[in-house]
Amino acid sequence: MSTTERPRILVVGGGYVGLYAARRILKKMRYGEATVTVVDPRSYMTYQPFLPEAAAGSISPRHVVVPLRRVLPKAEVLTGRVSTIDQDRKVATIAPLVGEAYELPFDYLVIALGAISRTFPIPGLAEQGIGMKGVEEAIGLRNHVLEQLDKADSTNDEDVRRKALTFVFVGGGFAGAETVGEVEDMARDAAKYYPNVKREDMRFVLVDAADKILPEVGPQLGKWGLEHLQKRGIEVYLSTSMESCTGGRVVLKNGLEVDSATIVWTAGVKPNPALARFGLPLGPRGHVDTAATLQVRGTDYIWAAGDNAQVPDLAAREEGVENAWCPPNAQHALRQAKVLGDNVISGMRGFPQQEYKHANKGAVAGLGLHKGVAMVRLGKKVKLKIKGRLAWYFHRGYHGMAVPTWNRKIRVFADWTLAMFLKREVVSLGAMENPREEFYEAARPAPAPADARPVGDKAGSEQAGRAEKAKAS
Repeated sequence: MSTTERPRILVVGGGYVGLYAARRILKKMRYGEATVTVVDPRSYMTYQPFLPEAAAGSISPRHVVVPLRRVLPKAEVLTGRVSTIDQDRKVATIAPLVGEAYELPFDYLVIALGAISRTFPIPGLAEQGIGMKGVEEAIGLRNHVLEQLDKADSTNDEDVRRKALTFVFVGGGFAGAETVGEVEDMARDAAKYYPNVKREDMRFVLVDAADKILPEVGPQLGKWGLEHLQKRGIEVYLSTSMESCTGGRVVLKNGLEVDSATIVWTAGVKPNPALARFGLPLGPRGHVDTAATLQVRGTDYIWAAGDNAQVPDLAAREEGVENAWCPPNAQHALRQAKVLGDNVISGMRGFPQQEYKHANKGAVAGLGLHKGVAMVRLGKKVKLKIKGRLAWYFHRGYHGMAVPTWNRKIRVFADWTLAMFLKREVVSLGAMENPREEFYEAARPAPAPADARPVGDKAGSEQAGRAEKAKAS
């Protein structure tokens, strides 16, 4: 950690906003002007729009994460959590992964904790559900789905087989629709290598409490996306919810009951609950309340942006939408981070703050290989609606250029290029979740034979006594 007397800019969180804001600050900052410290439990940033493709094996999981220390060589990167913030003393308490917590003083503060999965008290969800917020979950989902195909191909028990080949996805937004589309594609390809498993044996179910899917691309493209998934044999149940999934028994509100070994939860996000411990003004849904300058209301040295912030959407309000807030997506987070970084530098130098204003440029979604939808805004009223293969190219082109660093861009495009000539890998590496299990089985002491005498028996006592006498003599 720095021991200089320079002002410290503390960035809490290393996701979209944390990474891009820190890069912007370091780029604009004069040499030795301040110390930038980034604190996050993970030493990398995850580009979440690529998680469905990582789960399907279209992109290597290593290429959807960006190591913070490599991208921010001039910053301090601390692997841990900020447990509390004392605004009066301007001190944050850092809880590292190992060791005792300690205090870290700061002069300027950036809140970029992002969001976590929004869940409900549904019986069995915590035990059975699989999220899609991190690369670990994407890898786990891929391994899990392929393991289910292994089980189904190797068993004669029809109940076990049916449960293994039933896949339930809860949530019809970008994450849910893209994940079910990618995973169904992967399972369809993988089935070619299983003699006893066909695509017709599998059952894919998508559930959403709303009356449509993909609301981000508009009703027309959302309807096309729904029909497209249904044509691929995916059952879609709208205006319903999951009531329980105890033991893998999925019960929907509409009365449907299925046994499934795979329950993927993508039903939205909520601000990180750690925000409640920081003493910051929060909105009705738990977001940090910020002004259009991204400054936390009531302060002049704290900024917030991204999924954990309630940022006024000035562009939407100019179009007549009252009380509009920026939606929690990568498009806004990346742009907010740049404005936030500039404002931190301006605040440090005593210059005026800039307001964040961005008109939505549209939305793109991939629904599997060569399939997608895209809505591109060419002006305030003109919207270009694209579907199918062309939309899929828009999806890959946009996100391929948006992923941070040229290192990652080149690796991602290399993955896509190789996939044009090579077949998809369909191997399960489930042992990655418990890599030491096999070694432990080999190294642990062998159990005593059944006919071995107990330690406390008479013969054992006499032998121990003779040993003690020999030692004494």
